[in-house]
Amino acid sequence: MRQILPFHIGLNFDALGALSIVMTTVRHLNTAELEAALPEVAASPAEVGRLEMIVRRPATDERELLPEAELSVEAGLVGDNWSRGRAQPECQLTLMNSRAAQMVAQSRERWALAGDQLYVDLNLGGENLPAGSRIEIGDEAVVEVTAEPHTGCSKFVARFGADAMKFVNAPAGRALNLRGINTRVVRGGAIRVGDVVRKVG
Repeated sequence: MRQILPFHIGLNFDALGALSIVMTTVRHLNTAELEAALPEVAASPAEVGRLEMIVRRPATDERELLPEAELSVEAGLVGDNWSRGRAQPECQLTLMNSRAAQMVAQSRERWALAGDQLYVDLNLGGENLPAGSRIEIGDEAVVEVTAEPHTGCSKFVARFGADAMKFVNAPAGRALNLRGINTRVVRGGAIRVGDVVRKVG
């Protein structure tokens, strides 16, 4: 069952499908706390990782957490709002390191606030995955890293704090692409949470 997440609340489904609304207040981490968490992010696997979360954005400030989805060369994540309005081919699909998401969000329930579509346990740093690198997701889909930087916006500051924004865009953060990477789909296919994510070139 999918979860639809507006941003002023968290919506959770229990094992029986019941919906609960959770109001949360989260303190933003400071630079020292973020630095302390960095080694865990840096230890992400370089070659073979895991797809941890799929998030579709049907409209502005809406999120759907999906157990599975379809990637398309034409539409990116099928049903996502990327293809509506001024779609930029170099920013078709964004990936964020799941450990980096946990670092700034502090709980899995808040990862989707970052605004990315796929959260992966894989080293997304520029040295490991320079522009032009390809990543296979599951048994079918392949995406290619583009040269378009992914740096965040004012919404990232509001949700995770000014220190987090500065940290992910500082030299160490940029080296690991903590804010994430932009990609485009070069081979479509079905993807599922738990799929193997593999660097293929």
